[in-house]
Amino acid sequence: MTSPAAPSPALTLTLSLPRSTPAEQGVDPGGISGLLDALESAAVEMHSLMVLRHGQVVAEGWWAPYEPSGLHLLYSLSKSFTSTAVGLAVHEGLLGVDDLVTSFFPDQVPSHVSSSTAKLTVRDLLSMATGHREDTLDRMDRNHLVSSFLALAPEEEPGAWFTYNNGATLMLSAIVTRLTGERVLDYLRPRLLDPLGIAEANWQGVDSLDYGFSGLHLPTEAIAKLGQLYLQHGRWQGVQLVPEAWVAEATRTQVENPREPNPDWRQGYGYQFWMARHGYRGDGAFGQFCLVLEEQDAVVAITAAAADMQSVLDCVWSSLLPALGAEAGPATEAEALTARLGRLTLPLGLGGRSTPATVDLPFSTVQSAAKASGARVDVTGIEESGDGWRLTLADQFATYEVGCGYQSWTRSECDVWPGARLQVAASGGWTGPTTFTAEVAMVQTPHRLTLVCDVASGLTTASWNVAPLGPTSASPLALDLARG
Repeated sequence: MTSPAAPSPALTLTLSLPRSTPAEQGVDPGGISGLLDALESAAVEMHSLMVLRHGQVVAEGWWAPYEPSGLHLLYSLSKSFTSTAVGLAVHEGLLGVDDLVTSFFPDQVPSHVSSSTAKLTVRDLLSMATGHREDTLDRMDRNHLVSSFLALAPEEEPGAWFTYNNGATLMLSAIVTRLTGERVLDYLRPRLLDPLGIAEANWQGVDSLDYGFSGLHLPTEAIAKLGQLYLQHGRWQGVQLVPEAWVAEATRTQVENPREPNPDWRQGYGYQFWMARHGYRGDGAFGQFCLVLEEQDAVVAITAAAADMQSVLDCVWSSLLPALGAEAGPATEAEALTARLGRLTLPLGLGGRSTPATVDLPFSTVQSAAKASGARVDVTGIEESGDGWRLTLADQFATYEVGCGYQSWTRSECDVWPGARLQVAASGGWTGPTTFTAEVAMVQTPHRLTLVCDVASGLTTASWNVAPLGPTSASPLALDLARG
């Protein structure tokens, strides 16, 4: 097989998707407004939304403090990029989907492997049909990932039994790295990211591997570009970046998954893509979505912090889907939508600006006293700064300062480990005679902390909007991001 043509210089520029209006692309703006209403009614915490039709962006918005250029953790939407890397490696003749998994790691195959493990193929990894009844990830040894995976005998025959298996995708990442000598992100850079104009990307990993199953950070527009590329059968600006045959195989049902509880998760599974009641998608925990709607020639990219991901899709199907191809309403609807998309924000921290008479600033307390609360992050200092405050935060690993706005979001970039910086945005105020409350968004992730500090006792309570699937304190979260 021949390798794909090298991207031309014109394609390596950072190019934005073309913009248009809903009416020009046959979309009723009232349906997009209806989607925003439905998401609000369902109490979905949205971070970004992009709607494309006929390859044109017809609506886009970011809920402050999230921004268009900001990277956002994709969680398992990362898997669709891993699948794309495998497809490119297949096209380059480095492997085939029916190759045995053990064939790539002769030096790491345990002395005794089950007959089912010996049968495992790349296709089984791609389609989550390894035969394991449970996810293998938590049973894999971080120091011996490949050999520990191969030591886990599938309980069912590979090829037919679907289990959502993060360990299977990690093995795909390991295969790509074994064959190319590169991490998946580095392998994708000249073949996919540069031609799509995706300049900024980060992928968490372990040792020399990108996780593959999670950990990829990209801007929202990069999610939209992947969806548009797949909608166009792998072709981009006149160049076939991903083989059309791979796109067709990756986005059709490879294995049935009738045991999944939610309707949009039991429509079948492809190669690291979910089939859906409408179209297909890549998705990640807490509402990271790349929806590809072939019948409507549309793509929807979403980042969010949604505990109920099915509710997000329900809102899209009920409100947005009927608007794709519908006659546009009056011009005032479009104007109202544009204005609304321009002022989106997460709820700001509540409370007053004036320091209560019972509190002397700057407040400070020793970290050991605050740790008695069991909080993951403690407020150990508060001082006035401009129109807001400067907060000193601490966990068991690090102490750092963040700006906190009053009725606004203040962004900070904090050094929490050598070489590891955490990007946050905070908003807050005084909510009681001795109580300060702050919302602290980790803006490269879906996660936001509510910190309630009682300066009389020096104790802090902390709660997540949705708890991270991994480190649950801010400084190790930053370190994990920095590993990418």
